[in-house]
Amino acid sequence: MSGPIHMQCMKPWYSLCLLGVAAVLVFCAGCAGTSSPAATPVPTTPVVSETAATPSPTATPYPGALSLGADAPFGTGGKTGSARVYKADLMADYIWTSPSFNSPSEQRLTGEALETQKGYNTQKPSEGNAFLFVFVKLTDTGSDSIVAPSPAQFMVNYNGNNFQYRSLPGPDVSIGGVRGTQYDYRIGKGGVSGYILPGESNAADGFLIYEVPASIDLTKASMVITLDAQHTSAWQLG
Repeated sequence: MSGPIHMQCMKPWYSLCLLGVAAVLVFCAGCAGTSSPAATPVPTTPVVSETAATPSPTATPYPGALSLGADAPFGTGGKTGSARVYKADLMADYIWTSPSFNSPSEQRLTGEALETQKGYNTQKPSEGNAFLFVFVKLTDTGSDSIVAPSPAQFMVNYNGNNFQYRSLPGPDVSIGGVRGTQYDYRIGKGGVSGYILPGESNAADGFLIYEVPASIDLTKASMVITLDAQHTSAWQLG
C-alpha cells in the first residue's frame, strides 16, 4: 500500500515542474522575438562645395618695349629722326594757371564758375584715376625737316587697354611742379600737325597727360608711338 500511494503523490508535483519549465521557455522565446539588434552607425563624409577661383589677369609690358631714355630711329633718306621717352610721373591731381584762360573775359566765355583763387585751378581726375605725365623728345637727325608725329599717335598701353592724351586749354598753361611745355603745343597749334627742323636745338621736347587707373603699375605700362608708316616703338614707363 505504501508504494502506490507514494507514486500518486509525486504525479501532481511532476506536472507542476513541467508546466514551470514550459512557461520559462515561452517567456524566453518571446523576449528573443521582440528584441532587435543595436543599430550600427554609418559614418558620413561632409560635402564641401568648392568653387574654382578665377585668376585675375596680370598686366604685362608691351612686347619689345625699350627702357626709359632709349632712342628709337625712324624715317628714311634725308628725312630721319630719333624719338625718346625719358620720364613718367603719376600725380593724384595737379594745379595749373594760364594768363589768358584766367582773365575775366576768358572765364566769362566758359559759362561756368571756375572758383579760381589768384588764378590757380586744381585739376582732378575721375574717381579711382590719376594723371600720368609722360615726357617725350623727338629730334630731326637728317638734313631735311620732318613731319612731327601727332599727339594722337602717342598712346599709353596698360593691361591690354590704350589711353589717349588729354590736352591742356592752351600753350601758355603752367603746371605746378612740372617743367616744360605740353608736346602738342611744341609742334603746332593744338598739335594737329607740325614740323621738326634738323638739329638738337630744334627738338620737340615736352610732356603729354593721360588719365589712367590710380593703381597702375608703371613697370607694366608702356608708351607706344606710331612714328611713321614704317616705324612703331614702345617704351616701358617704370
